[in-house]
Amino acid sequence: MAAYEIEIILNRQLADCLSIPVFITDREGNLIYYNEPAEQILGKRYDDTGEMPVSIWATIFKPVDEKGNVLSPDDLPLVKTLKNCKPYHKTFCIESLNGKIEKIAVTSYPILGRPSRFLGAVALFWETKDE
Repeated sequence: MAAYEIEIILNRQLADCLSIPVFITDREGNLIYYNEPAEQILGKRYDDTGEMPVSIWATIFKPVDEKGNVLSPDDLPLVKTLKNCKPYHKTFCIESLNGKIEKIAVTSYPILGRPSRFLGAVALFWETKDE
């Protein structure tokens, strides 16, 4: 892992301890980490994908709405957080890297350093089932 601010490092350590999928980006939107529970939904180990720019991760997992319409990166909660430095939530579907369609709920929030410096963002997500 490259040299990151302590707030990014602490979020990564927290992600490693959680049983919920977590996706972490830097301030430019570059993917810098996702945890083991996220690997199961995304379809590939982080060690195999590594860091990647927003232009790739926002489309590689093929986000679509519940009607199958492709979502633009700007419609994704994490991208909105990166642009506006606010938390967002949305439920949508993705096609994982192993071709499986997953309906997920995503909540994103900004990572702020002192004094309120925007450092990156985190997305927590989980599979949802129709009831």
